[in-house]
Amino acid sequence: MVMPWQPDRLPAAIAGLRAYDPGHDLVAWRRRFPDALVELGSNETAIGPSPQALAAARAALAQAFRYPDPLAGDLRRALAARQGVSPAQVVPGNGSHELLMQLVQAFVPAGAPLVYSQYGFAVFPIAAAAVGARAVCVPALPDDHPDAPCGHDLEALAAACDGDTRLLFLANPNNPTGTWFAREALATLLRQVPASTLVVVDEAYGEFLPGGDAGSALGLLSTHPNLVVTRTFSKAYALAGLRVGYAIGHPGAMAVLERLRESFNVNNVALAAAEAALADGAHLRRVLAHTESERARMAAGLRALGLRVWPSSTNFLLAGFGTAEYCAQVEARLRGHAVIVRPMGGYGLPHTLRISIGSVAENDRLLQVMERIL
Repeated sequence: MVMPWQPDRLPAAIAGLRAYDPGHDLVAWRRRFPDALVELGSNETAIGPSPQALAAARAALAQAFRYPDPLAGDLRRALAARQGVSPAQVVPGNGSHELLMQLVQAFVPAGAPLVYSQYGFAVFPIAAAAVGARAVCVPALPDDHPDAPCGHDLEALAAACDGDTRLLFLANPNNPTGTWFAREALATLLRQVPASTLVVVDEAYGEFLPGGDAGSALGLLSTHPNLVVTRTFSKAYALAGLRVGYAIGHPGAMAVLERLRESFNVNNVALAAAEAALADGAHLRRVLAHTESERARMAAGLRALGLRVWPSSTNFLLAGFGTAEYCAQVEARLRGHAVIVRPMGGYGLPHTLRISIGSVAENDRLLQVMERIL
């Protein structure tokens, strides 16, 4: 019997597609360790969202029987005012993941080149495969590079783009390496890349950049109409469970993206919480200060145990364990002690673990267990 999901019945791009790997089944682990689980694998902000955002979310629940604003007008206007752009340059998304997929759907036909870096965000090759694009993975900087080991090689990425390249993906800071590049370096790349190539800079961790928005690609939007920046409320704003992201770019590009946006793609609770979180600058500063201090403490603690720790400008650290086998043994023993981190084999870094910056107590627990294991 021929079934619709057989590979020979599927579009070629979908038949060869692999699903995004979210890591461990955290729901099952929470049930196993209901009071003791330390979750340091998903780069969440452990000190939680703004109290103002929580209050706005609770108030919005009273209108749960109503559809959300299909235009996301209030949030668009708030984001536009915050970033110094027009509302026509902002498109909301169900997290930035959705927007990254839709940008490829909108601008990359099957067979066309799409360029991204080795060790870049896992969604980049998935988005390329979903439309049958020709994925061009450019080798990252060498592991011994003094400034950005395993980071993006911007010169090589620019050289890989020609008149046929439809889209270039960058992540700054990058997940999972934690590496970053300065806005001046991006400006140089933009001068080298053809204007016909859409350059998409994923700034999911943009709030953690040195200098904040001063280091962001957002400052280059007015002079580079082929630039799009995506951001999310999941990381620094601690709204991962509500799924709110946004893209900012030229009104022409955003009008095309708008054609693909699903109706009511951001729910009313998420819209209200995101707008309130954006207005609470004091809470964001607390999150950034906590992350910076605990990241330094965690890095020092892990290095004291003899581990290699990559430089990071995010809310996580990448730690190396020498060999893939030893790394897997350590990760398994951490799980046995109810500590969850993220193995990086799927990113081509099987000898490493990605460790989120948690609360002080969670970080203490990680270091204590790690010392016992090592």
